[in-house]
Amino acid sequence: MSVKTVNARSLAAYASDPDASRGRRHAEPESATRSVFQRDRDRIVHSGAFRRLQYKTQVFVYHEGDYFRTRLTHSLEVAQITRSVCRQLGLNEDLAEAVALAHDLGHTPFGHAGEEELGRQLKAHRAGSFDHNVQTFRILTALEHRYAGFDGLNLTWESLEGVVKHNGPVREPAPELSAFCRDFDLELGTHAGPEAQVAALADDIAYDNHDIDDGLRAGLFTLAELEDLDLVGPVLHEVRAAHPGIDEPRLIHEAVRRMIDRMVGDLLSETQRRLHELAPDSPAAVRGASAPVVAFSDAMRQKERALRQFLFERMYRHFKVNRMTQKVRRVVRELFEQYTRAPNCLPPDWRAHAEALDAPQRARVVGDYIAGMTDRYAIEEHRKLFDVTAAT
Repeated sequence: MSVKTVNARSLAAYASDPDASRGRRHAEPESATRSVFQRDRDRIVHSGAFRRLQYKTQVFVYHEGDYFRTRLTHSLEVAQITRSVCRQLGLNEDLAEAVALAHDLGHTPFGHAGEEELGRQLKAHRAGSFDHNVQTFRILTALEHRYAGFDGLNLTWESLEGVVKHNGPVREPAPELSAFCRDFDLELGTHAGPEAQVAALADDIAYDNHDIDDGLRAGLFTLAELEDLDLVGPVLHEVRAAHPGIDEPRLIHEAVRRMIDRMVGDLLSETQRRLHELAPDSPAAVRGASAPVVAFSDAMRQKERALRQFLFERMYRHFKVNRMTQKVRRVVRELFEQYTRAPNCLPPDWRAHAEALDAPQRARVVGDYIAGMTDRYAIEEHRKLFDVTAAT
């Protein structure tokens, strides 16, 4: 009996069976000891893009403190929540974990500020735009250069489809995605499979809760300011009642832990209700449904949106964050301008590629180079390029 058959034995009818995978774009022999989705997960973990997530941040730049989340720790938290939910729903944990671990690979240094500035520069140089989801797709299919027989990671159809549809059906695909789908159709107009839908909601759960934790730790807002939020306030009161006199660090951790549990519980309850109503007999039935099968209840989604609005106003637009945003935008802008103006400042392999192209294509290569940087590498490169006392 193969490992794939053993792993598939307890799956629900609507789960993704590794034995029934639609395969890879480039045919290759499969492993005798790992399912196709386990191989996808392992390829992601061993990729250069995944390792670089360790020093890519979301709100805080890496040198502001070692305790704040990075893209790597966030991805691991998403994967943990994803596996827990999939286990309860009878879904394929390996596929779901692969999607969860890959979903942030395309992010630039310096979080959304870096992404916005890089997109602005690409547009100014007539080189298109920048979207981290599209960049993730490009990494997985072209930009990773590790394997002898193909560019990218050559993931299965199911893993690649799940990552591409992380935010739902793709109504206006990027040109490179449309071109790819002519040879390997990812059915962009449908919902993602059930495992990918779980990973997308696990992303929301992890994001909301670690931003509360990081924001409090950074002093961007206080516990008192969270009291009026329907999702947070009752949990804080519950913890204080159960543990009188609890110190603030333990209170925060316990509250965050309980909020994650409540959001996961709501997700499971609503998803099970929808599964019962739809009665899907295959992953295709989930993809073809009129609405996502994996979802929060209306009440939880309303609470979650209120929390998002609070975080947007009190955290992402805090004056301390705004100051750092202006600094990192300048780093990205000046790196981009320097590399496009003088591609001989790029490392040899990137330089050879860039110098053979016209101006818009060269700008795209520069964009890929900067997008792959970590926070600390971008800061160091900027220092080397613009500080005459720095060693090159």
